[in-house]
Amino acid sequence: MTPPADQSAVHDGRHPEGPADPAATEPAPAAGSSVPADRDERAARPSGAAERDERAAGSSGTDERDESASGAAGSSGSTASGGPSGASDGPGGTSGDSSGVSGGSGGASGADGRDERSGSPVSSGTSGGAERTGRGAGASGGAGGRLVSVAPDPTREVDLARVLTELRDQVSEVRFVLDMPGVEDARAAQLEIKSQLDDYVLPRIRGKSAPMLVVLGGSTGAGKSTLVNTLVGSRVSATGVLRPTTSSPILVCHPDHAEWFLKGPLLPDMGRVPGPAPDAIAGDQLVIISSDQLPEGLALLDSPDFDSVFEDHYEFATKLMSAADLWLCVTTAARYADAQVWQMLQRAREQGATIGVVLSRVPQGAGSEVVDHFGEMLEQQGVGEARRFTIPETRIENSRLPEEAVEDIRSWLLELSENIERRSKVIRDTFGGVLDSFRVRVPELAKQVEAQVEVRTVLREEVEAAYATAMAELDEATRNGSLLRGEVLARWQDFAGTGDLLRSLRVQRGRSGHRSSKRRRAPARLRALKGALRAGLESLILASAEHAAEEVLARWRAHPAGGQILAGPAGALSGVSPELPRRVTRAVSSWQDHVLELIRTEGVTKRSVAKLVTFDEEALSLVLMIGLLGYGTTDVTVEGGTSAVPQRLLKALFGAESLRGMGAKARADLRSRIGMLFDEEAIRYGQALDAAGIPDETAAVQLYQATYNLEVAR
Repeated sequence: MTPPADQSAVHDGRHPEGPADPAATEPAPAAGSSVPADRDERAARPSGAAERDERAAGSSGTDERDESASGAAGSSGSTASGGPSGASDGPGGTSGDSSGVSGGSGGASGADGRDERSGSPVSSGTSGGAERTGRGAGASGGAGGRLVSVAPDPTREVDLARVLTELRDQVSEVRFVLDMPGVEDARAAQLEIKSQLDDYVLPRIRGKSAPMLVVLGGSTGAGKSTLVNTLVGSRVSATGVLRPTTSSPILVCHPDHAEWFLKGPLLPDMGRVPGPAPDAIAGDQLVIISSDQLPEGLALLDSPDFDSVFEDHYEFATKLMSAADLWLCVTTAARYADAQVWQMLQRAREQGATIGVVLSRVPQGAGSEVVDHFGEMLEQQGVGEARRFTIPETRIENSRLPEEAVEDIRSWLLELSENIERRSKVIRDTFGGVLDSFRVRVPELAKQVEAQVEVRTVLREEVEAAYATAMAELDEATRNGSLLRGEVLARWQDFAGTGDLLRSLRVQRGRSGHRSSKRRRAPARLRALKGALRAGLESLILASAEHAAEEVLARWRAHPAGGQILAGPAGALSGVSPELPRRVTRAVSSWQDHVLELIRTEGVTKRSVAKLVTFDEEALSLVLMIGLLGYGTTDVTVEGGTSAVPQRLLKALFGAESLRGMGAKARADLRSRIGMLFDEEAIRYGQALDAAGIPDETAAVQLYQATYNLEVAR
């Protein structure tokens, strides 16, 4: 990057980049970050060496005062350079303060005690923790200090990467199927979280030594491309009067890092094209351009306009903003109050980005008024801590601004990129800010999942209620005698009135005193009655199931989400399943066999009756079914005729207590079998909800758990 000129552009220095007292507020280094070694080494050196350091600091301080008097950006303590941040500032080169980072190339001694101006070799490194000396041209603080890396904790980093990957998977698996209030925002938030994890968080944790990525975003015609060209010192991004000008993002970096940006994990969904940018290129391609004018620790990315008429430009602008270590918002004096500018600033703040703002094309006569109002709006919108720069209305030649117009921006970026501590702090702050934002963004996503789950629960409860109503109606129909009508009643009267019922009872002991062991064939009327009763019960069960299915459809259609589900494949659930009649026939036949088994095993007759008569078990089981289904409980007294025969006969044979026990077991078994049939029918609707992709109760729990795991891993 071309060194800054002597004259600084107009800018606002009221918002320093770092704390006022670095000694008091020095942040603890994160795993894998660099920490200064000056303090330890100077403590171990002889007092003479320390005195030489003090003398060097004094002379460099004189140079620094001269630089400050000339107004150069980056002088020690200059608010234009963002203030102190754990390192002394200025090309003059003050010696390291309590943070232990010695400053500038203007005469500060290196960590090995030799003067850097003598040309002695000084190791250089990257933000990944290697030893590094700043190049000094315009950089503030730490240019002459040797930074010794702290060994990162591999286990902790692996755990954090694993937890973040799990979070990404959990977020990706969520599906917002139902159209309901807030669902569009939830879908957008889900995509943003997933994209930021893919595009920035996971690549950054895997590439700690990669340069600081500064993404320039802003409104159309704000001059982003012109600013990039000026900072790089050559025309790398197209400019012009047509809008929008930037259709494809262009990334400029030092040649040593071009390979990482071409093949690295950053923005994995975007293709890569080595620069210079071709005339025609797809919008989802990232153009990578190498320039030795940029320091190794810095990469600039010119993104499409976020207020372009092309929707994909907005999507790319927001995607690239989420992948930035530092987002530099560029707007103009004529458009700084546009709603889209503030929406993007708020979005960047909520996503944890480190923010800088550039107000360009400021009129010469009204500069102070516009700048002050812009600053007030920044404060009101909660982004007042953003570093601010202004560029006056000026001439543009060869797609570049005059050097003096961008001097303060250049100095600030050089300070951040060439000073390992400050660059690491920006990356660390943004990375931590993004993780902090997940504390709010992921639980908010989980709440929307819970809303979908709640609707799923309501729809499932509607199914349960419909089949519970059908079961209650069926219970009533098997107790109130309504089943004993039509053919069933005719067959029963035929069986009871022709003597077949009495013939089923026979004398227990003959003249020989032994039971007759001869098995008689069931009469035709008995078989006809059994078949009619089975058919009547099957018809009743099927009718109840049909009514339940109709009720489910009516309830779902009355619910907005249910109507949406029925509009899909679930619309085929318009009645009972095709297999239900067969299953009902099998269930009723099995129940009749169960009643027969009850008569055989538990039908103990009274002793007085047992001495005189025996009975046909099949006939008596049929009489018990008629008593249960035709007259409800066996205690019901029915007036007159054959209607009273089942109760009287059964009580006479078994007694009231024994009859109640068998009746309760037979009815419970029938209800259980019908319940299983209804459950199988209701399962179809649950499967429809599953097929629609509506999340269940575990989805929200997994998101909350992933958020908790992230906090533990940090």
